[in-house]
Amino acid sequence: MVSRTSLIRTLIALVALLLCAPLTTAAAAQAAPAAPAAGCGVLAPGASAAAERAIAAACAEVAAGTWYTWGGGHGDRPGATYGQVDPTDPASEHDPERRGFDCSGLVRYAYAQAAGGTDILDGVASQQYYTHRAAARFTAAQGLAPLLPGDLLAYGTKKDLHHIAIYLGAGKMVEAKQSGTRLMVSDVRLGGDYFGAVRVNTGQVNGHIHQTWGTDVWTKEEPRIASGRVYAFPYSTTIRVYCQKHAEKVNAEGYENDAWSYLPDYKAWVTNIYIKGPAWLAGVPNCDDVPFPPPGQ
Repeated sequence: MVSRTSLIRTLIALVALLLCAPLTTAAAAQAAPAAPAAGCGVLAPGASAAAERAIAAACAEVAAGTWYTWGGGHGDRPGATYGQVDPTDPASEHDPERRGFDCSGLVRYAYAQAAGGTDILDGVASQQYYTHRAAARFTAAQGLAPLLPGDLLAYGTKKDLHHIAIYLGAGKMVEAKQSGTRLMVSDVRLGGDYFGAVRVNTGQVNGHIHQTWGTDVWTKEEPRIASGRVYAFPYSTTIRVYCQKHAEKVNAEGYENDAWSYLPDYKAWVTNIYIKGPAWLAGVPNCDDVPFPPPGQ
């Protein structure tokens, strides 16, 4: 017969064994902190501290399994939001049920984290590529050779940039790609409609900074209405003006003006009617008095 004392000792040993036993796979996954996403991080040298912070923020969302959601990330402040149904994409039917980011929403959030919470890249992909905070720009023909981790890769045409991602180095990028998928690390797609890249300046911006007004305001290849279209500001946008000149007279919105401003970040012109301020911008030089086009273009 087993004594009462022996039984108690046996029970104590069993309890101790259970308490010290390793967690099951499922329990361990719940208890352990999220591991860094495999292959997501700074994969080449040369990145600025701000670019490293942007990549870390994006990769944390990859590790968390955050969804792509159409329109996600475009709330009042940077961060994941519930998405919307994209009328052109049946795969987006569940986006309103999922908190996540679209491509530009992820870039917005990542660079807000890089800039200490300042919302420096609010807008859609085209506005982010054409940001007045550009430290450098690269054409598709230049490929990956001049790029550093943290640079933004844009896809589309000069009239319709529809996708943007963050370069990691080593031919990889982190992106919010499409409905029905989670944020991911992908091989950089250089073929097709790859447009070019931009390096973001998270610090002080030099130049004449102004604000546009109106909706769907087109920039032009030359300072005249009939010139080729470059990009339309969908709403009020922060711009950097290099110089201004008197050219074709424009009548719009009840105003008349012959002054046009050159925007180096777009390599394009816009009538001063759609720039907030006087008809002739104070402090902005005449294009006849400065090197033109701007150095580096």
